[in-house]
Parts: sequence; structure tokens; C-alpha cells
Amino acid sequence: MPDRSPRSIPDRLWDELFTAMNCDRDRALLEIFVSSGARAKELLGITVGDIDWSGQRIYVITKGTRDREAVPVSPQGLFRLALYLDAAGTPADGGPLWRARRGPDRPLTYWAMRRVMQRANTLLGTNWSLHDLRHTAAYRMANGGKLTLPEVQTIMRHTDIQTTNRYLAVHIEELFDKLTEHYATPRPARHYPAGYAAADIEAVFGA
Repeated sequence: MPDRSPRSIPDRLWDELFTAMNCDRDRALLEIFVSSGARAKELLGITVGDIDWSGQRIYVITKGTRDREAVPVSPQGLFRLALYLDAAGTPADGGPLWRARRGPDRPLTYWAMRRVMQRANTLLGTNWSLHDLRHTAAYRMANGGKLTLPEVQTIMRHTDIQTTNRYLAVHIEELFDKLTEHYATPRPARHYPAGYAAADIEAVFGA
């Protein structure tokens, strides 16, 4: 079996996916997913007490170790989260942060958020998964030029740095815009020093 690179979402398609989210809650979740690299069940399990607004981070229960660990969140992610809480109301201490929008007050489950992604995929003709959001976060961090690979490993909480190293692969989707510009660039014109006869240039260079 070939070792396939993790599937991340190119920026252009990410913008389309984000636009397909139709409420503050879902936009906040996507922003935090892509800036924290948290796993879906980790992020969906946090409470208000797990948010460190001034430190720009949240605390999640890490899969496997069950340790409570800090992960970073972008200012934009916290801004979207504030919009969501302003509209939906702040839950009681210890209550789930993410809640269902319809029916009785209850936590937003993994399967309900998965259904949100499915509806967006149907609209866009894509097939992104919740785990692709984590891949996208890792890919952006690893290729952004600001973080070292060990730093990305720490943020993503990878046990083995070889797991992190897989995100350094170049994706063909990321090259489309550069290739389009390359194909549209005209061939450079040839210039020859003055004093050479045109016939001589043609004979030597085929110009």
C-alpha cells in the first residue's frame, strides 16, 4: 500500500467550505479547528472553563494519554467564538461549550458536526471530513515558514516527528495558481549585442 500524504484543504477550497457554514457556531468551530489542530472529539468536548482568552489557547483532553493539554487558537478563532457565545449565550460552568441549535438544550455531538460537514460537501460537491481540518492545520503550520518541525510536532501533539514530517509534502492543488501564472508568462525575447549581422545571428543561434 502506498504511503499517502495527509489530505489537507487548499486555501481556495477552504474559503468555499467556510462560506458554506451558515451559523456563528460552525464558523467558530472551523476557525478553531484550523488554528489549533485539535481533533474533532477533543474540540467538541471543551467547556467554557477550558478557554484561556488572554493566553489565546484552549485546553483539551488529548486522545490516548487523556492528559489535559493546551493548544493555541488564533485571534480570529477567538473572535468567531465570541460571536457564537454572544448569540447563543454562555453555558453554565462545566457545561458543554458547543450546543445543538434546535430542540432541547444539549451538547453538539461528533455525529451532528459530521452532518454539518456532509451538508456542506453536498452543496460544494466535495468530500471533506472533520479529520481533514486537523490535517489542514498541520499542513499550514509546517509549510508557513514561521514554525520549525519540532514546534509543529509539539502543537499537534504527535508522538513521532516522522508523523509531522509527512505534512511537508507539496500538494499539486497548491501549485495550480503558480502553474497558471507560469503558463501565461510569455517567452523572454532574445537580445543580441549591437554590431552583429542578422545573417550571422541566424546562422549561429537559429534566431
